[in-house]
This record gives sequence, structure tokens and C-alpha cells, in this order.
Amino acid sequence: MSTVSQQVVYPEVSEDTIADYLRSHPDFFERNLQLLSALKLTHRTTGGAISLVERQLDVLRQRNGAVEGKLHELVEVARSNDRLAGRIHALALMLMRSKSRENVIDILDEQLREGFSVDQAALVLFDSVPGLVQGHSRFVTIVNREDPAVGPFKSFLQSSAPRCTRVRDAQRDFLFGAASTMQSMALVPIGPRSEYGFVAIGSRDPDHFQPAKSSDFLQRLGELIACALSLH
Repeated sequence: MSTVSQQVVYPEVSEDTIADYLRSHPDFFERNLQLLSALKLTHRTTGGAISLVERQLDVLRQRNGAVEGKLHELVEVARSNDRLAGRIHALALMLMRSKSRENVIDILDEQLREGFSVDQAALVLFDSVPGLVQGHSRFVTIVNREDPAVGPFKSFLQSSAPRCTRVRDAQRDFLFGAASTMQSMALVPIGPRSEYGFVAIGSRDPDHFQPAKSSDFLQRLGELIACALSLH
């Protein structure tokens, strides 16, 4: 009498079920070490077969590289902020020693160009501020707040908060001149509700001053200028 062997048929198990099981039992391969050498995966670069352990090491190296890159980026941002804080501090000391409003304007003109290395800057002061002399410097423009040339800045002046934005043609012509190549800029109000005016800092890079850019230092710059102007 012959014996007929029967093949055991296992129910089909989905990949999701297997994945859920492995997540619920992270020590599975610790209890089944022989499987680690049996499992083979395709190497992403060479296309050859590698073990699960090798793939895990490869993934960890990639993650480690991403973390190191992010850390390097954060360190660079911190260093940049530290340098900027130092320049703001130096500017504050200079403004504290200023002798007149004209002297304040000269200090701002020099420091924005040399200390902060901006591509181009402009200071717009309203003629309601007493003691200003038109033509003192090409850096400064004295204008009536209701002048049509100020129209393109209406929403910014109403917000009375720093703004980073692309430069529109009418704004470029008024602030920097028609021949200017400024593509983006930071607008900084001077005084509550921009009572003194505002500073425009331009960049040739269209993406340098983006709306999402932090405005903390810009806010401090506006406060320093307003304080210096109010002292004279």
C-alpha cells in the first residue's frame, strides 16, 4: 500500500499583513537570525544583491548624510545670524553717537553699503519730519506721504511691518532709478505707522528677499533708525 504525500497549502498572506507583523515584532530577526543571511535585496546603485543588514546600513548612511547636511545648514544660519547681530549692534553704537539727522543719514548710507554689503539701498523720509534738507544725499528721498509716487507702497505703509517682496517697475524707478537691476527688496518701516518713512534694501537676486524670509532683524533696523531720528 503506497503512501500519498499531501502538500500543505498555506493561506495567502498580504504584504501589508507581513509588514504589520514585523512592525509589531521588531525582535523577529533577533529570534530568526538565519533569515538575515538568506534575504537578499537589490543594491540601489550597483544593482547587485546585498543582504538585509547591508541595506539597513546603506539606509542609515543616507539618513546620517541628510542629518549632517541639515545640521550644517543650521550652523551656517546661526553663524549668519550672529554676524548680522554684530552688525546691528555696531550700527546702534554709531547711531547713538550721531550729532544730527544728516549725520544719521550718512551713517545709514555708509553702513548699509559697506557694513551690510547690500546691493542697493534707499531711504525715503516724509516731509512732515522737521529738520530735513532735500538733496543732502542721493541715498535719501524726501517726499510728501500723499505723493502719487508713494502709491505703490500703500499697502506696506498701512501694515507698518517689514516686507520682503519682488520689485515692481514703478517701485524700482522711484527707489533705485530706472536703470537699476534690483529684482527683490526688503521694505522696513521707520516709526509707528511708518511716521518717518521707510528704508528699501534691494538685491539683484529675485529670490533673495522672499515673503517667508525672517523679518526680526529688519524690525530691529527700523526701530534703531526711528530712535536715532527722534533724538535730533
